[in-house]
Amino acid sequence: MEARVVDSADVAADAEIGAGSAVWHLAQVREGAVLGPGCVIGRGAYVGPGVVLGRACKVQNYALVYEPAVLGDGVFVGPGVVLTNDAFPRAVNPDGTLKAADDWEPVGVQIEEGASIGARAVCVAPVRVGAWAMVAAGAVVTRDVPAHALVAGVPARRIGWVGTAGVPLVPDGEGRWRCPRTGEVYEELGESVRKVGE
Repeated sequence: MEARVVDSADVAADAEIGAGSAVWHLAQVREGAVLGPGCVIGRGAYVGPGVVLGRACKVQNYALVYEPAVLGDGVFVGPGVVLTNDAFPRAVNPDGTLKAADDWEPVGVQIEEGASIGARAVCVAPVRVGAWAMVAAGAVVTRDVPAHALVAGVPARRIGWVGTAGVPLVPDGEGRWRCPRTGEVYEELGESVRKVGE
């Protein structure tokens, strides 16, 4: 299945667009970016130079994914999300000259398999969002998020756990949690949880 890139999208000639992916109106995919198969880049979204997306990722309308972000398979990036890349942003150098590409070193956000970043959330690089974690809409992530964590607020704090279905887990005995949708059981391991049997 061929990729679909609409006429109004701006895709660099050397960007790699995986089979079955779609790049919608006014989206920009920069030089050297790699989109795995089956990805969707929404209207007005921005994917920076060298950004890597795994298979079946969704980057919703007007999200900004700055380099050198790396997204695992099945990652969801909601509308208006920003993945930053400058730990100490300034427009100018101390001498007042405009900063150029050589005047700073980009740092990235890493989002692992299946994780979701809610609408208008901001991930302040460098941070890692663990597999199947969920960042609530409007949250500001300033530190790493464990796998399966549900985080919310400014700055984001863990308020619960989620399973692979994205539904908050419910208590199921000492140190155990259950997904009310799938019935999967998870066990606590320090500051994270793991599906029983994995």
